[in-house]
Amino acid sequence: MKFELPEKKKLVFTMQIPIRWGDMDAMGHLNNTSYFRYLETVRIDWMRSAGCMPDADGEGPVIVNAFCNFYKQLEYPGDVLIKMYVSDPARTTFETWATLERSDTPGLICAAGGATTIWVDFKAQKARPLPERMRLLVEAVG
Repeated sequence: MKFELPEKKKLVFTMQIPIRWGDMDAMGHLNNTSYFRYLETVRIDWMRSAGCMPDADGEGPVIVNAFCNFYKQLEYPGDVLIKMYVSDPARTTFETWATLERSDTPGLICAAGGATTIWVDFKAQKARPLPERMRLLVEAVG
């Protein structure tokens, strides 16, 4: 099974995360919950680097749906190269996508996942339009 990114996507962030011994499960491979932690880490680090961190007293992003497809086991030791993409900005939402591959086998996607992100007013607990700075970050390339 081959992972296909949406046609209109934009690479926005790349990072490496070391696979920790404690991330493994009893079967000797990366526990499935660790993949979601890696996806969370790349999303948060991208938002922080872009100056779009949530403000608990104001507005920010909330994940409303997340998924991960597993293609090849990741095992300790090693580093995971994560490439994050964004697409489909709407009035209040956008999509994030990420591929995970071992740094020592570039191009071989071991897992891929993503999330639907909605921008919210935390106090009112209601969706808000994406701020212009976020919309510009998310809009697909040409």
